[in-house]
Amino acid sequence: MDQPDLEPARHVAALDALARVNAVSLSAGRVWTEIERLHRRGVDPVRVLDVACGGGDVLHAIARRAIKSGTGVELHGCDMSSTALDRARARGGDALGVTFHELDALRDPVPSGYDVLCSSLFLHHLTREAAIHLLESLATAARGVLLVQDLRRTRLGYLYAWIGLGVLTRSDVARHDGLISVAAAFTLNEARALCRAAGIEGAELHACWPQRFTLRWERAICDET
Repeated sequence: MDQPDLEPARHVAALDALARVNAVSLSAGRVWTEIERLHRRGVDPVRVLDVACGGGDVLHAIARRAIKSGTGVELHGCDMSSTALDRARARGGDALGVTFHELDALRDPVPSGYDVLCSSLFLHHLTREAAIHLLESLATAARGVLLVQDLRRTRLGYLYAWIGLGVLTRSDVARHDGLISVAAAFTLNEARALCRAAGIEGAELHACWPQRFTLRWERAICDET
């Protein structure tokens, strides 16, 4: 999906496959937990930015939960791919109150002022140096919670990707990229080293389903120490 000359139809099919993978992987649920926590503290609305949002499926799922529960949210997504953003809007982003805009997170400043700054399945696309730069940019922009979810490079993760993508999608791009993505991903210890290199003190990193990790950092906690 990183190839600029990829046919839009194949790109869209891969984005839809990724949406199914994210649903099975509970990606939106982890972001929603942070939103609920902030809402209980009195933050209303909770402002969320999903960096490298792809087809917007995580934000769509959050928007539906917010509507059902009556939780006040303001949801924004950014991505460098116009095809991905078109798909995000076409899948109902406008109707759900989600705003999408184009941004290259490695080149452009990450917007600040968000209570939750999140990113899912982007880090493994990057070199170590680029990943450190991204984490530095995200931490600088984060007003409240920073939540990064990504793959872990494990043998079991490779097996899960091979089986899961074979079941969940017929997209040749998704099946090809999924296996390459696991091979290119960071281990949990490597992710911890990225945080240290990026100067993100106090970040919490945990393994989670299915062979992923979450990186959670909260400015309010860190600033008090």
